[in-house]
Amino acid sequence: MSQTQEQVPSVIKAEELNSKFKYEISKMPGAEKIMACFQCGTCTADCPIARYSQFYRPRRIARMVQLGLKERLLSDEALWLCSSCFTCVDHCPQGVEIAGIVRVLRNMAVADKAVLPLVYKELATNLMKNGYVYEIPESRRQKRVEMGLPPLPKPNLNDILKIFEVTGSLKLIEKVKTIEKVRS
Repeated sequence: MSQTQEQVPSVIKAEELNSKFKYEISKMPGAEKIMACFQCGTCTADCPIARYSQFYRPRRIARMVQLGLKERLLSDEALWLCSSCFTCVDHCPQGVEIAGIVRVLRNMAVADKAVLPLVYKELATNLMKNGYVYEIPESRRQKRVEMGLPPLPKPNLNDILKIFEVTGSLKLIEKVKTIEKVRS
């Protein structure tokens, strides 16, 4: 059985359907037009990720939202494959913001399932630790000096930590389970 078949069972059981889910999603910024999707497939045809993956299909995600398959969606690692290039949004004849819907679903997955790809956790941890999402090696800093560039600004780590605390992101980062590698 392929990964796609393992991840998306072909039989949908009535108890999996949540008829209120599409309305819940449509109230979130970026996902307001989910009901306007008529499954033309333009989003998937134009998606650079879908070209190379049988696993990631924006149209499938939109349909699953419309059907109310909340638990399947929030457990679906395919959500993390979206590169947020917005090609789907640019080409949708109905103006459905699939990338926004994916963002909303990702946020829900983190909040409800406490799951996050390892790379996102590492980027957030770096941001809290040094004010940048990437570790900047001393050799890079020295190269800037040699090139006559100004030093990198010193981030206010207290302010960054305060933002993580106030938004609840600090607790979330501490408790999430990580996905080592999203299957494609």
